[in-house]
Amino acid sequence: MTRSSGRSIARVSASLPAAAYAADCRRCPRLAAFLDAVHARHPQYHCRPVPPFGAADARLVIVGLAPGMHGANATGRPFTGDHAGILLYATLFKFGLATAPESRSLSDGLRLIDTRITNAVKCLPPGNAPSPAEARQCNTYLAAELSVLPAGAAVLALGRIAHDAALRALGLPSRGRAFAHGAEHPLERGACLFDSYHCSRYNTQTRRLTAAMFEQVFAAISRHLAHSTGRPPLRT
Repeated sequence: MTRSSGRSIARVSASLPAAAYAADCRRCPRLAAFLDAVHARHPQYHCRPVPPFGAADARLVIVGLAPGMHGANATGRPFTGDHAGILLYATLFKFGLATAPESRSLSDGLRLIDTRITNAVKCLPPGNAPSPAEARQCNTYLAAELSVLPAGAAVLALGRIAHDAALRALGLPSRGRAFAHGAEHPLERGACLFDSYHCSRYNTQTRRLTAAMFEQVFAAISRHLAHSTGRPPLRT
C-alpha cells in the first residue's frame, strides 16, 4: 500500500547513500499494518518511515529509538513535536548544534549544525517497542548511514536499543561495550560511541535523566570532537 500523507516530506541529504532510507519501506508486516491503522485515524500524519535529519558529513550522529506516535510519526522529523524532543533540542541549541531550542514542525526553519539525528527503527512501533526482529530488519538503513561517518566523529546512542543498533550497524560485537549512561566506546578511525539514557518523558519526569546529566554527555562529546578533529569544541 502506498499513499501520500498530504504533508511536507522531510528531505534526506543527497550525500547520504541511497540505501540509508526508503520512504515506502514495508519490510516489517507488523509495523506496516500499524502505520496503516494510525494513518486511518490521523490521515494528516506522516505515517511512514521517518528520514534522518541533518547533514551527511555531520561530526555528531544521534541515534534514537523510533518515532513517537504524535511526534516524529506525525511531523516526519526525528524528535519533532513530542516530549522527547524538548530536552534534546534545548541541549543541542545550548551547545551550538541547532539554530533554535525547540523543534515544532518541518516548516519551523530549524537547522542542525554539524549534527544529524536518526533512529534505530524508522517506523512507529506499537507501544513504542519494536521487536528485536524489527530492529535487525531496519539496521541495514542505519548501517548504510553510518558507513559515511567521518573520521573522529561521535555517535550518541539514546538508550540501550539504540546502542545495540549502532554497534550492529558498525559490525562490532557488544562484548566489552556494555550500555551505560555516560559510557564511551572507542571506534575505528578515531570515532567514539557515547551512551545516554533516552530523553523520554518517563526518564526526564522520573529524573532518571536530568538536564545536567544530559549536558555532561554533550560536554564529553565536545571534548572528543575538539581533540579528534582539531576543530573548535562545541559551544557550551
